[in-house]
Amino acid sequence: MPITDSAKKALRQNKKRRERNLTKMAAVKKEIKTLRKFTAAKDLPAGRQDKKNAVQALSKVYKAIDKAVKTNVIPKNRANRMKSQLTKAINKL
Repeated sequence: MPITDSAKKALRQNKKRRERNLTKMAAVKKEIKTLRKFTAAKDLPAGRQDKKNAVQALSKVYKAIDKAVKTNVIPKNRANRMKSQLTKAINKL
């Protein structure tokens, strides 16, 4: 445990930041999960509808990823790679 006041404050700050970062990453993962549902359901007869929903979900994923990048939760290159992979998955539909 920290002894000095500055170390105690740093610990408090780290806990708050960690909690905030985990919340933002959870939001990104949730959006990606929703998108994956639409891309996995391509064998259904209503595949057209799923692509439409997937494209709408993709914009939500982009928004969540961009917010995470803006606050340095995930690195910019990783975010770009994630976007690229998800877009390729949508284009395969």
